[in-house]
Amino acid sequence: MAISGKKSMKHKTMITVIGGSSASKSELALAEDVGREIARRGATLVCGGLGGIMKAACRGAKSAGGTTVGILPGADRGDANDYVDIPIVTGMGYARNVIVAYSGDAVIAIGGMHGTLSEMAFASIKGAPVISLGSWELDEKRLPRAIIHAKDAAEAVEKAFSLIAKRHGAQRLKDKG
Repeated sequence: MAISGKKSMKHKTMITVIGGSSASKSELALAEDVGREIARRGATLVCGGLGGIMKAACRGAKSAGGTTVGILPGADRGDANDYVDIPIVTGMGYARNVIVAYSGDAVIAIGGMHGTLSEMAFASIKGAPVISLGSWELDEKRLPRAIIHAKDAAEAVEKAFSLIAKRHGAQRLKDKG
């Protein structure tokens, strides 16, 4: 971010993938497909850096030549899954969920438990698009912006990129005004 506080549009697109450290086989396969699609589109994958959905998404991204960032809850880089390129230790426990959610230009949620729910909330507060693949069902009348639902990995990633482009276009117009 520039010193003036205005966001530079020159950064590489980063998409956060969130979900539980425990997941079904179908959720893990979906996460791997999401990671692969993110890498194919040239974005960096951000996640919580541990197992389950996070590991599967990173594995998918790495299989397509992508870059992965893991925002870890503890203070040991060794806790990162084997597919994390850039482990970021926080020593913050669940409080690191704010960083996970805020680091992506969009967030894709797959399954998950309470940590995933908190990350969806933080992303919504930030104003980032949140795309759900079988994650939490929320009372969308109470949310500042709707959770977008997708049927598969390709649709989720396409929606993420489309919403990021719309958001950045609107931001450029706002910055000019």
